[in-house]
This record gives sequence, C-alpha cells and structure tokens, in this order.
Amino acid sequence: QLQLVESGGGLVQPGGSLRLSCVASGVTLNYYGVGWFRQAPGKEREGVACISSSGGSTNYADSVKGRFTISRDNAKSTVHLQMNSLLLEATAVYYCVAEYLGGCPRSIAIQHYHYWGQGTQVTVSS
Repeated sequence: QLQLVESGGGLVQPGGSLRLSCVASGVTLNYYGVGWFRQAPGKEREGVACISSSGGSTNYADSVKGRFTISRDNAKSTVHLQMNSLLLEATAVYYCVAEYLGGCPRSIAIQHYHYWGQGTQVTVSS
C-alpha cells in the first residue's frame, strides 16, 4: 500500500520560496504519476502540478506556471515542488497525490488520483 508523507511547509513572506517534499513508502514510486494539490480556507481543492512516472511530462495550473517546478527522484521515491515568488493566495494546505500508471494529465483533477498524503501547511504572510 502506497503511503505519501509531505514536508517542507511553513511560513514565508510574499515573494519568498519554499520547497515541498513528498516521500513515498510501502511500494516503489517508479510506476506512479504524482501531483500536488492545494486547498485554501473556504475553497475547493485545486490541482497545482503533476509529473509523469518517468519525469518526462509535467503540467501546471495557470496560476503557478513559471513560478513552481515539480521534479522527482525515483531512486529516493521522492517528489519535490519548488515554489518561488510566492503570493498571498498560495496560502493553503498542500497535498501530495499519486496514481498507479497515472501519467500527468492535462487537467489535474481530483478524481485522477487514488493516493493522498495528509498535507502540509503553507502560509504566505508579511
């Protein structure tokens, strides 16, 4: 059974950077498409980024393109989300998600992913 654990969240000022990590355990992450979602208070969960099992395909929400970068290290069963130039509206709980042979769909939708981590809080505030 795949388990996902996120880390790296915290408090950062607007314009700052954070690097989130997602470590998988239970099974190898090699065959899983992985993504990141976020949920701000009072809002629906939003797909932020995804990466295919090989790392050859990535996709981003329009709101984060050019500022966020998703990457993976299959040898370490780890996926990272580098977040730069953070805006106030990035404040949310960020979730790592995965789906067996899931690829990286053009539309980063909740129903595409079966496995979810517990989330890590990111707060952008001055």
